[in-house]
Amino acid sequence: MRIRLCLAALSLVGGATVATVTAPSATAAACSDFDVVAARGTFEPGTLGFIVGDPVFSALQRKLTGRNLSSYRVNYPADLSPTSAAQGNADLVNHVKSQASTCPNQRFILVGYSQGANVVDNSIGISSAGAVVGSPIVATLPAAVEPKVAAVLLFGNPIRAIGKSVTGTYQSRTIDFCAQGDPVCEAGGNDTLAHLGYTANADAAAAFAAGKV
Repeated sequence: MRIRLCLAALSLVGGATVATVTAPSATAAACSDFDVVAARGTFEPGTLGFIVGDPVFSALQRKLTGRNLSSYRVNYPADLSPTSAAQGNADLVNHVKSQASTCPNQRFILVGYSQGANVVDNSIGISSAGAVVGSPIVATLPAAVEPKVAAVLLFGNPIRAIGKSVTGTYQSRTIDFCAQGDPVCEAGGNDTLAHLGYTANADAAAAFAAGKV
């Protein structure tokens, strides 16, 4: 039932008009102060993600004035294949490890929406297996990289519907938005449109991140 509801929501996302949106460039830029690593939701359009990644990146630019930000779009299918989230998990970890090696002073802000939240969860050691479009963990950020992660911003996180959340090392640096009635992150939720409204939380997420840097 959750999967059918998720698909209905994502069909609406696919029908959204995106032509008027100016999206940030998703690049693994040289050595910025902060690299915003965003995992989009299932079938979500946009550079970093029309609903979450793009507006959050713009909000971070406004909040982190005087800081240089780069962005990276996690390279994964973001579809309903059983290995999709696992591929994103591996790519996110590989990207952050590579950047941390190349740019030792760079810090990271991790952003995940819907299936992308599963990708981030796995990458910080919280398994999304059993959640909608989830997967077992295939890679985690190493301990040497952990202090470089300034904030973790999650939206419509599917693990919440199975009673899980981010705990442990990253908990104090994580904000996890779940709209009331969102069936993807709220067990028993029945408001499919709630899953599409997280753009409204972009400023609050950016303010949280700014408070952690």
